[in-house]
Amino acid sequence: MRDMLRVRDLEVRYGEARALEGIDLTVGDGEVVAVLGPNGVGKSTLVKSIAGWVKPWRGTVEFLDAPITGLPPDRVCERGIAIVPEGRRVFGDLTVQENLELGAFTARARGRARETMEHVLGLFPRLRERLGQRAGSLSGGEQQMLAIGRALMSNPRLLLMDEPSLGLAPVMADVVFGFVGEIRRLGVSVLLVEQNAVRALAVADRAAVMERGRVVLQGTREELMRTRQVQEAYLGVS
Repeated sequence: MRDMLRVRDLEVRYGEARALEGIDLTVGDGEVVAVLGPNGVGKSTLVKSIAGWVKPWRGTVEFLDAPITGLPPDRVCERGIAIVPEGRRVFGDLTVQENLELGAFTARARGRARETMEHVLGLFPRLRERLGQRAGSLSGGEQQMLAIGRALMSNPRLLLMDEPSLGLAPVMADVVFGFVGEIRRLGVSVLLVEQNAVRALAVADRAAVMERGRVVLQGTREELMRTRQVQEAYLGVS
């Protein structure tokens, strides 16, 4: 399998504090990779570094064999990487349709915006029913669907999902995670950052476990689910 994304020896600092140290990670073409760990271990910083929201102190990020380390977010998106940010960050005063249309701002997306809109609304029929509704009036689950749909409107090859279950009722979180397989079937790889290891491992091909800014375990879903550390810390096995 071809590596679509390669992160090598990535370090991020906030002042003198190291948020990430020596991160090595890959995402293959057509693959779903989960990054697990509790709050404060650097998972979101990793996603933001890939997306161009945070500039690394050292290390490299390559996408489709080209360096993207330190590129601004709009150029990273133009290359084919989209982010579903933590907390959704939809534009509450705009309609669902306007939010989706804003996702197609890149040159790679504009020519296919109508076709992509149909794909997104086919994936999320609930959004089709609410196209004229203000995004701020949607439920949390519907806003998460909208945030994912808006990211897909940029016609990405890789989707970064930052804590997609945060703040959602368990039933709605299951619905949102159910879309990950559908996104892969659209030809989009996924890097999924998530505290809920059970849900994340259920949809991932491989996973990495982070502690204190470092990756301490990596492997296939099956390999990690067999490790004592993951069983005790995330799967409730004593």
